[in-house]
Amino acid sequence: MTSEQTPDQPSTSPEAPVAQATPAAPTAAPANPAGQQRQRASQMLQALRLELQKAVVGQREVVDDVLTALVAGGHVLVEGVPGLGKTLLVRALAKCFGGEFARIQFTPDLMPSDVTGHAVYDLQTEQFKLRKGPAFTNLLLADEINRAPAKTQAALLEVMQERQITLEGRALPVPQPFLVLATQNPIEQEGTYPLPEAELDRFMLKLRMDYPQADEELTLVRQVTRSAKADMLEVAPLRTLLQAKDVLALQKIASELAIDDQVLDYAVRLARATRSWPGLAMGAGPRASIALVRGGRARALLRGGDFVVPDDIKGCALAVLRHRVRLAPELDIEGLSVDQVLQQLLDQVPAPRL
Repeated sequence: MTSEQTPDQPSTSPEAPVAQATPAAPTAAPANPAGQQRQRASQMLQALRLELQKAVVGQREVVDDVLTALVAGGHVLVEGVPGLGKTLLVRALAKCFGGEFARIQFTPDLMPSDVTGHAVYDLQTEQFKLRKGPAFTNLLLADEINRAPAKTQAALLEVMQERQITLEGRALPVPQPFLVLATQNPIEQEGTYPLPEAELDRFMLKLRMDYPQADEELTLVRQVTRSAKADMLEVAPLRTLLQAKDVLALQKIASELAIDDQVLDYAVRLARATRSWPGLAMGAGPRASIALVRGGRARALLRGGDFVVPDDIKGCALAVLRHRVRLAPELDIEGLSVDQVLQQLLDQVPAPRL
């Protein structure tokens, strides 16, 4: 025992005296839990993006737009000529998603009941039983949706808007989250039917999948020719990164992101400008304004931002608006496209400076 220490002094064990020596530690400022949530959500989305790009070569903008719709809780229509990987993209997303997945191959003889379900008579119980269709799922792939007539396409109208399906007079909710990913070939191709405006308006985004770049096509051909299957990439090696509850959590975090009134006004001004813009015979409705704000919040979360900036709105504007407007006949004759006219609109409608 040293002269500095007496039996009456407290022990120098690491527990009590250390806590007394650092009284400020328990009262340190807590971290921002909302900020941490946003950071984790952004990291999860970045991991999902990298996983999808293992199967989908190139098409980075399309992949980001699909992730935007997933976070915003909106439906997606992907258009492109056959063989560009539209179905592959949705299958890859389904592989990374642990919820329920169903696919409907739309054909000219497909009936509405093949989508929603129907009542069948049970001989044993002598009663009718409801047999739910493939639309009762989390992620629904409507493959080549415009190869079925309007009667069958209309079977998706109720479920896309209200997240429920009415069978035999009963409104049955579908699992949440619910997302329709539809693919279609250009309307100029043989055997296609145009989608009615009411259904087009229910798609939050319409994406155009174009031919890959030369280096991307080289990589694509190299990967496909190494595959065990003849002409398609494998999605089996992809990891499952998201469950249904994770998607709902991402959607909630995105919906709470801050958005300035000036940015909100910018989204509304973009949608309203389409209604009087030269060269557009039909403008976008209020659903477009809502989709612009939802898409802007999702893109902000995807890039790891704490709030929505005008570029987030502008970045998803083409995909939100292109299927909600109609080109004037005189511009159609001149060979201008809807995207070209909308790009002029985006360049001329002033964005706020924050």
